[in-house]
Amino acid sequence: MQSEEKQLQNPSRILEIILLSIVDAIFAIGILSTDYKITGEIGKKVIAFIIVFIIAGLYLHIVLRKKLPFSDQIILPIVLFLCSMGVTIIYRIELPRSRAGMDGYGNIATFQFAWIILSIILASVLIFLIHDYLKLRKFIYTCMIIGILLLVSPILPVIGTSVNGSNLWVTIGGITVQPAEAAKIFLCIFFAGYLVEKRDVLALAGPKVLGIRFPRLQDFGPILLVWAASIGVLVLQHDLGTSLLFFGMFVSMLYVATDRPSWLAIGGVLFAAAVSVILSVFPYVAARFDIWLNPFSQEIYNRSVGGSGQIVQGLFGLSQGGLFGTGWGAGYPGITPFADSDFVFTSIGEQIGLTGIIALLICYLVLCCRGIIIAKKERGGFGKLLSSGISFSFCLQVFVVVGGITLIIPLTGLTLPFLARGGSSLMANWVFITILLLISNSAFAPRSAHDESTLANNSKLQGAYSE
Repeated sequence: MQSEEKQLQNPSRILEIILLSIVDAIFAIGILSTDYKITGEIGKKVIAFIIVFIIAGLYLHIVLRKKLPFSDQIILPIVLFLCSMGVTIIYRIELPRSRAGMDGYGNIATFQFAWIILSIILASVLIFLIHDYLKLRKFIYTCMIIGILLLVSPILPVIGTSVNGSNLWVTIGGITVQPAEAAKIFLCIFFAGYLVEKRDVLALAGPKVLGIRFPRLQDFGPILLVWAASIGVLVLQHDLGTSLLFFGMFVSMLYVATDRPSWLAIGGVLFAAAVSVILSVFPYVAARFDIWLNPFSQEIYNRSVGGSGQIVQGLFGLSQGGLFGTGWGAGYPGITPFADSDFVFTSIGEQIGLTGIIALLICYLVLCCRGIIIAKKERGGFGKLLSSGISFSFCLQVFVVVGGITLIIPLTGLTLPFLARGGSSLMANWVFITILLLISNSAFAPRSAHDESTLANNSKLQGAYSE
């Protein structure tokens, strides 16, 4: 009996440590192969990368074991695997350029690796400070204000910075960041808290059209407000990807909160209608659709601005990988513009082939599925909505990026989570992962060990994700 109690208080996390060991081995093989293939020797930098990476993963494992013993054991290994693949491909693209003496190359992979370590440290700090994710619910309207301010900051005259025609960046003190990445965290928390409070109103019966029950007209306020904000992002910041991500995240959480498919239909129609109008008014949106529909057109390919050269080169690079890839250190992944950020998927595809990128996409799928499982297991409404919103955010982002690169949908400008170069995106996604781990600790904790008062205060959404 005592041994059972001890097991409940200190559950074994053997699965997590086994998976972390496999991830460490894959990272070591990949980056060592890359270094040796290109330079003919093993450098001290990659050895340092491997050692620090192993220590950082082990450190976060210990933090979870001590502070969140019941948290999910699969999420951390998957995220570290994706991060390791990102660092490896960035190092692969940078190394030949730095050896050739090209300006600006030599420390890009090091900076990306440093961002990963800082993100792990940030995750551990948040675990110690928050511990119980329900504390976030006290600040939902504060999160709304911060999220909106972050979202509009790139269009402010002093700090806003335009890059490649998109107003997505803010420069303060020589440091450039993408505030939309942080905004999605605050807005996701706000959406979850708001929908828990307003679920009953939004779920009220309305008229029935073609067999689908639609909400009442007076309940359209929230979705129209978020729709207007997302279209504002598209128009003012020239960013189709962020606009789609925010609106899609809200509509998915609205569906989870109310269990009414009509909200999905309404959201899809609203966004499609807005984009169709904007398509005829703003040329930069029309250019994206031209590239999507006619990427191999000579005229579109040769455009100096808004041409299809980048996506065509990416597709050829992806095809060059074949079934099993050229191997780490081989091929020419750096030919495609933005090969380590917007088109990192094609770069990795060239190295590891179709088999490898299918495995990579399965990792993303498992990550999203773990988030949905956490949402199903969690007994409180706020946690259900927050977990499902984060999961759908990852799922939508991966679909939009991969779909854009492979011409399933128009290219949007979003980047793959954890793989693409960029510190603000990486840290924001790690915050999302930390929140998922916090929720999973509550979701997977035995009921006997769960605080009953917490259950009573967080039970407004018992119907969502019900078995």
